[in-house]
Amino acid sequence: MSITRRTARRSVRILGVASASAALALGVAGQALACNISEFSAEATCDGANGVITVTDKDASRTPATVTVFLENNGADVKKVGEQEIKGSREGVTITFTENWKPNAVYRIHVLAGKQVDKDISPNLTTPSTACEAEETGTPTPTPTPTGKPSPSESASTPAGESKSPTPSASESGSTAPADTSSNAPSPAAGDSHLAETGANSNTGLIAGIAIALVALGGGAVFFGLRRRGTSR
Repeated sequence: MSITRRTARRSVRILGVASASAALALGVAGQALACNISEFSAEATCDGANGVITVTDKDASRTPATVTVFLENNGADVKKVGEQEIKGSREGVTITFTENWKPNAVYRIHVLAGKQVDKDISPNLTTPSTACEAEETGTPTPTPTPTGKPSPSESASTPAGESKSPTPSASESGSTAPADTSSNAPSPAAGDSHLAETGANSNTGLIAGIAIALVALGGGAVFFGLRRRGTSR
């Protein structure tokens, strides 16, 4: 079966259309997998009292990229905050720049990914209007209210400069009183007055003298009485 010239032309035309469609499909697929600036995003957040800037890369082609962050002022770079390498993924990969940003500050984030991307993330990043604050940790301990009563440690402690008086031991308190060390003079007989025991303070001598005088006077009176009676006879 011979192939006519018309059939050959039709076959070539069909092959050309198929090739063009394949090339177009490959081009679209290549563009879909290529790294794009729209796949990068930035955000200013807080890590406790410290500010941070995070950049996320959702490049499914995983093209290595360099991210650089600049602080802006009136459209000009004031300082370079930092520079990091990143390789994104379909789910997204995040890198963090430590920066104690101030409220309403502006930062420019530049992305360089091979020959595909050399642009800034648009628009520039503007920080929140509220600065970061330190997080409160734990519950404050309430201050105890004084009760006026001394604590056990205070009542048990001894003031400085004072010494505790020794407490007699059981052996000392229960011991027998020491024997009497007075002289061996005989004790006065029962019934003697206390005046005899006191010696010089007693009136015994005076009483004895008066008694003797009375006895002498009585004897003298009796003697004179008997003599007068004998004379009268």
